[in-house]
Amino acid sequence: MADDAILEELRKIRTLLEPKPPPPKAPPKNFLGEFKDFLSQYKVMGMAVAFILGLYLGTLVQALVSDLLMPIIQYATPPGVVWQDISFGPFLVGQFLGALITFLLVVVVIFAIVKVSEKAKVK
Repeated sequence: MADDAILEELRKIRTLLEPKPPPPKAPPKNFLGEFKDFLSQYKVMGMAVAFILGLYLGTLVQALVSDLLMPIIQYATPPGVVWQDISFGPFLVGQFLGALITFLLVVVVIFAIVKVSEKAKVK
């Protein structure tokens, strides 16, 4: 008899500890409410900011490569040789090297941004 009472008490405790389902979210009633719900649900503003920042970050890295690094590479090549015109047969190696350097710099910058944001605990 005592075991049955203990089991019944444990069942009551279990039902009290079970999480209750969240109340159903009322659908927005007007266009503005639906629009706000859309923006918050899909985090559109965050994506837009990230896209714009990424676009300008790419422009910044491209300027870094073309205006600062490629003149150094040009300085290291023999006089009269333009690095963009370096080729082996039909292959334009100079333009490929420029694109490769740009890509590697973008990767380094993105890696640094991710590391700094992890350190600052930004998600």
